[in-house]
Amino acid sequence: MAGQKYESLKIENIVASGAIADSIDIVAFSEKTTNCELNKKRFPGAVYRIEDPKIASLLFSSGKIVLTGIRNSEGLKKGLAVIVKSLNDAGVETLKEPRVAITNMVCSYDLARYINLNKVVVTLNLENIEYEPEQFPGLVYRINDPRIVVLIFSSGKLILTGGKNMEDIKKGLDVLTKKLESIM
Repeated sequence: MAGQKYESLKIENIVASGAIADSIDIVAFSEKTTNCELNKKRFPGAVYRIEDPKIASLLFSSGKIVLTGIRNSEGLKKGLAVIVKSLNDAGVETLKEPRVAITNMVCSYDLARYINLNKVVVTLNLENIEYEPEQFPGLVYRINDPRIVVLIFSSGKLILTGGKNMEDIKKGLDVLTKKLESIM
């Protein structure tokens, strides 16, 4: 049962951030690199996209980086290696060990059953819930430990966000399913 329990749990996106260099000349890098956009009037960083793995990264002159579109930890390692190589090829001296860590995971999960959202609102602690069906069809449930936000849809589909690893996501899912089982 334990293996099946998370069968439909799927990573949709991982965001990671940190430092990749002491500084980056983003103007020079964007001029030397394809798939790199820089428009300092609109945004203070360069947007660099790579295809394999498909990741978008934001590079800042401070040497900081934000990566998004990652699907797993292997994709993060591989994408970071591609970005480091591109920076080095453009003459940027990168850190020997980039200090980049996962800051947010977005996962989807299917409970495979209908959920009466009005009943959930009435039964669960209202401090942790936002539900305004006229504005958004999902219920927003904030879990304090672990700090996870879950979007719950009446179809039984869930979006879990805020975790920094799968353990956090699974713990949040366990907290939610226990609460739902107590009222359904």
